[in-house]
Amino acid sequence: MTDLKNRRPLQSRKSGWANRITAFLAERAITPNQISQASIAAALLAGLAFWMTAYADSTNLKGALLILAALACQLRLLCNLFDGMVAIEAGKSAPDGPFWNEFPDRIADIIIFIGIGFGLGSPTLGFAAATCAVLTAYTRELGASIGLAPDFSGPMAKQHRMATVTLAAVLAVFEQHFLPQGTILTVALWVVIIGSIVTVGRRANHIRASLLGG
Repeated sequence: MTDLKNRRPLQSRKSGWANRITAFLAERAITPNQISQASIAAALLAGLAFWMTAYADSTNLKGALLILAALACQLRLLCNLFDGMVAIEAGKSAPDGPFWNEFPDRIADIIIFIGIGFGLGSPTLGFAAATCAVLTAYTRELGASIGLAPDFSGPMAKQHRMATVTLAAVLAVFEQHFLPQGTILTVALWVVIIGSIVTVGRRANHIRASLLGG
């Protein structure tokens, strides 16, 4: 959940399917905070699925785990969409909504990227991606904390990170036919790391320019 000032602009909020699901959730005893908390469960499922690919004893099992991880990453994003819509559009916001809007996201990023790293046998790379992901959010919140408008610019904002790993997970199902195992997800982690560094640099530059009146 979030307030309007710090709300990420999303075109999907205007879609009919999103509004129908929001209405469905709002009519039930489901709070926006619970939806935010569910995003951690989705991230945990994704992270564990990625991690368990290291122990899969067949191509079919590994493929199933990768598809499960991809779906769970998208479920995480859906939770991020509907917590805000149930809070704002359906009028069910709570005083502690801003906390639950941000805190689960940081945990989710960490779990997913560390899970990928361990699944690849390269935990350091996973920790690096997780650190960079959290740093992008920190830079956005730094600007907001000193009175600037939240900067959701990319190229590696949350939705871009999840799109990258989701696509990589799906492609990795087929990589045994043309690439060494783990290549695609390794490249995806590097894309997230490099893209996040660029994102942090852009956001930091925007903060500095705004403070200098540029």
